[in-house]
This record gives sequence, structure tokens and C-alpha cells, in this order.
Amino acid sequence: MVRQPSGGWREARREGARAAVLAAAWELVREDGLTALSLRELAKRAGITTPTVYAYFESKNAIVDAMFAEAARTFADLKAALPTTDDPRQDLLTDARAFVEFGVSDVPRYQLLFQHSVPGFVPSAESYELAVRALEATRGLLARNGVHDQRHLDIWTAVTTGLVDQQVANDPGGDRWTRLVDDVVRMFLAEFARPSS
Repeated sequence: MVRQPSGGWREARREGARAAVLAAAWELVREDGLTALSLRELAKRAGITTPTVYAYFESKNAIVDAMFAEAARTFADLKAALPTTDDPRQDLLTDARAFVEFGVSDVPRYQLLFQHSVPGFVPSAESYELAVRALEATRGLLARNGVHDQRHLDIWTAVTTGLVDQQVANDPGGDRWTRLVDDVVRMFLAEFARPSS
């Protein structure tokens, strides 16, 4: 029988407790929005006392940062799992559809990542790096389509987040804006894609 070092089970228990607090935090914000995240309600949801929350996270911002990191990792992993084909236009369309679906399927997660909806919250460098990883994947995909200018990347992110924003704000549960993804990709590439020289 192999014994685990005594610190191993403690660390596993701590990570399990942190994960439970994060799960409760997501549950809370998915029900009541990001502004509803209070330590008292979070502790109640997680079945612990408010001071116990501080045993796992040093502050409310630390909880939000862990949520941001989890959301950014999920988004980066989603993008990395999308198929890469010999058709860069189709790959960009697939990526855009996945992004819009990611955004409308979990509004608090989208707001946390893309709208800076928590006053005073700035993600840690480690958490933000995960978001940058996803943005770099988008930059690479645009480059495969002949789009290299930083301004055009900015337009791309404005347009695609705009579709999600409009859908969430004006037709939640519908598809008025999500069904425009194909048109947006075609228009964007018609305007900005440049053939490789």
C-alpha cells in the first residue's frame, strides 16, 4: 500500500473545498447576476460560514478572479478543441458560431469575461493570461484569412461581442442576432481579408 504524503490529502481537501465554493458562486450568479455575489450568501450556498470562505479565498475579488480564470480556461479550451481544416473561412465561421453560443449560453460567464461587469475587479496576471491565449487563437485564425491589422482584430471582437450583447439584451432565448453570424463573417472577410502575397 502506497501512502500519500500527509500534505497531499490536505491539499486535495482544500482544492475540493475551493471548487465547492466556486461552484456555489457560479450557481448564485447564474440565478441572480454578478452583482448578487455576496460572501454571506455564498457561504450559505456553500454550506459554510462566512469566515470559512476566507480560509479558501482571501477576498471577494479573489473569488471573482478564480471564476474569471475558470471561465477563460473553458473558453480557451473550447477554441483549442475546434477543428482546423484546409478552409480558413469555414474555420473562422465555426469559431464565430462557437463564440456566440458560448456567450449566450451562460450570460454571467460572458459578462465576467467580456464586459467587466464587476466594479473594481481586475483579473490577476495569471487569470488574464488565459484570456490572452484565447485572443491569440483568434488573431491566428484571422491571419489565416488574410486579416493582419490590429484595427481589424478590434473590429472583429467588437462585432462578435456585439452580436452576443444584442442577443442577450434584446432577444434572450431567441436567435434574432445569433442567426446573423454567417452574414457577419462574410461581410467582415469581404471588407478586410487580403490574399497572401
